[in-house]
Amino acid sequence: MNHRKHERMRAEDTALVVVDMQERLMAVMPNPAALADRARRLIEGARQLGVPVVFTEQAPAKLGPTIASLQALMVEPAIEKTSFSCWDSPTFRDRLAAIGAHHIVLAGIETHVCVWQTARDLLETGSRVEIVADAVASRDPATREWAMARMRDAGAGITCVEMVLFDLVRTAEHDAFRAISHIVK
Repeated sequence: MNHRKHERMRAEDTALVVVDMQERLMAVMPNPAALADRARRLIEGARQLGVPVVFTEQAPAKLGPTIASLQALMVEPAIEKTSFSCWDSPTFRDRLAAIGAHHIVLAGIETHVCVWQTARDLLETGSRVEIVADAVASRDPATREWAMARMRDAGAGITCVEMVLFDLVRTAEHDAFRAISHIVK
């Protein structure tokens, strides 16, 4: 069991990474509409809190672009990649360096491939990593569960959309509290 102390997330030190939520991949996920809705809520909440959001796309010429409902929320274009770990992309590393976040929140697909390898590589760099359990998926739910266990064992925190957003807000007096409350309902 990992007894690592989890640092409190702060908006100014956090980035959200949305991994490969692309048309052809989403089509084979269990309950893709619910997954897309939770990802949308997470992204909208991050935007309300000033948390930068980085999107990646695995071989988009083959797997299609990010799904339209999330594409509409992009501020910067998705980072195209062919390696499974986002960290293997120099563009991804450069974007994270420019953001300067120490705490990385991961959502996306597939949990046991690209999310897992990205989490492992980020943890090796010393980043704090949180996996948003209700915003990650794999075609086979069993492989998702194995990946979640591996990421927890490696030192990643396991969280959910509402936990992330309310952890960043911290208090009902926060300027974004009402907006976040509306987003999660």
